[in-house]
Amino acid sequence: MAVDTSNTMQGGPSGTLMNAVNPKKATATDSTKADQDKFMTLLLTQLKNQDPLNPMDNAQITSQLAQLQTVSGVNKLNATLDSLRGDYKASASLAATNMINHGVLVPGSALQLAGGKAVFGIDMGTAADQVQIEIKDSSGKAIHVIDMKSVKAGTMPLVWDGTLADGKKAPDGAYRIAVTATTGGAKLKDAAALTFGTVASVSTGAAGIKLNIPNVGTLTMDDIKQVL
Repeated sequence: MAVDTSNTMQGGPSGTLMNAVNPKKATATDSTKADQDKFMTLLLTQLKNQDPLNPMDNAQITSQLAQLQTVSGVNKLNATLDSLRGDYKASASLAATNMINHGVLVPGSALQLAGGKAVFGIDMGTAADQVQIEIKDSSGKAIHVIDMKSVKAGTMPLVWDGTLADGKKAPDGAYRIAVTATTGGAKLKDAAALTFGTVASVSTGAAGIKLNIPNVGTLTMDDIKQVL
């Protein structure tokens, strides 16, 4: 026995239900068309009700039509910008998701020694004649010093193997780093320490895209100085 499904799929109860669940969304084209219709309705109403002794001249009509074109152009431009914003957000979300499980260097002085290895970095705004990196324990005491010369501007990843000033090995744990850079004897203000962390997850919301990095915090893509 053949079953007629045309009524069910198009205009029957199921079709009505589907239309209710998935209503047609208004598009920028629909909005522009609606504005044009309203404008033309107002213009025709003006023409019908104009004073026969003082009718609208061609310049007035041309001016109003030009306004219509301007409004339509602005609506189309806004629609294009909305589309570009959507594409940018999608691209940014994808880029952030790809950061998961990647090690990154971000501004910070925390240093974690694990398995006899601690990754960190320095961010140099300008080149320096000398750079001194102090590694400090929880009490703030410097336990190891790294001296570098002729350091170029940019981001530089570094590794500390836990060796102390007396040649012994420091126990695994939390430490801190301090960076001092000089050129011609003058201290530079644009030298900063970078801490290392691994991106665990990504969250999105009204505040934008956030990278969640354990033991470091919640940061933005702009905070990332280097991906390792």
